[in-house]
Amino acid sequence: MSRLYDDQRLFARLAISSLAVLAASTPARAAETTTGADVTPVQVVDDLEQTFGVHPGQRRNHTKGICATGDFVGIPAAAALSRSRLFSGDHVPVVARFSVAGGNPNVPDATKNARGMALEFRLPGGNLQHMTMLNTPVFGAMNPRTFDDMIVASRPDPKTGKPDPEKLHQFFASHPDASAQARFLTSDNPPVSYATSAYYSIHTFKFIDASGGIHLIRWRFVPHDGEKRLTTSEIATAPRDFLEQRLIERVSKGPARWDMIVYEGEPGDPEDNATIAWPETRKHFRAGTLTITDAKAQSGAECEKINFNPLVMADGIAATNDPVLLFRPVAYAVSAGRRAAGK
Repeated sequence: MSRLYDDQRLFARLAISSLAVLAASTPARAAETTTGADVTPVQVVDDLEQTFGVHPGQRRNHTKGICATGDFVGIPAAAALSRSRLFSGDHVPVVARFSVAGGNPNVPDATKNARGMALEFRLPGGNLQHMTMLNTPVFGAMNPRTFDDMIVASRPDPKTGKPDPEKLHQFFASHPDASAQARFLTSDNPPVSYATSAYYSIHTFKFIDASGGIHLIRWRFVPHDGEKRLTTSEIATAPRDFLEQRLIERVSKGPARWDMIVYEGEPGDPEDNATIAWPETRKHFRAGTLTITDAKAQSGAECEKINFNPLVMADGIAATNDPVLLFRPVAYAVSAGRRAAGK
């Protein structure tokens, strides 16, 4: 079992303890958070490397992953909100990548951290639409500073080889925006398979209709196989790399599918804070179905070199002013540049 796996398990246990203490904190203490204006993409990538080590030629976050391909068929009725060709009703080729959060390529798949689904839709005329999602309903930072502070707080202490419990406690006490995702990850076991997990847009986006009207939306991809999670005993005995093998085996038996469910925002719903979930009572509808028909190890596969920039968007879908959403592409570019250089 790798040292970083021990570190991540310790981080989860300490998160539970710190959140319990934070729940009893005063409102003034909970307000002690920073804006994130003083952190740069280079600094975030540097801090990921210092926490997880440098693995030449690989992503700095969500390092461990698997490639897949398939297609997406949108529901023309969704065109009432978006003029994107994604909802033309035609089959749109898709390149996908499923991943485990963190910068350790050898992290065991049963670790209690986030899973990712990244999609590149190849629309007519050479246009692309990217979607980068997590299997948590919310993100763990309302701004880049919180994310960077979390990475630094979880760094192994050189003396012990493990995160410093006091630094983790201080992090959660001073960054209440990290609490919701941490609670989800500590209370909800990891999925049995990539194919038995829902994936959330996390951020709010804009759908633009044929008349130029703007609609604030969030989405999630819900699996036809149902959402299934590991039991506590299964977490303890699961093979290190079971997620990749299970997805390959799953699609060898037949296509794996997810429905894209779009949620429409209402006045007052947060559009620039990914740490706050929208109520489930919001109007929502099925906007299409993703079908995955092939999966393979990422080395040399089609998804390996794709950057999955969340701001790669075709006409009909646009970004909001979410500071984390706007920060991600630049940080991804820093990571991609180092990967391309073999670093």
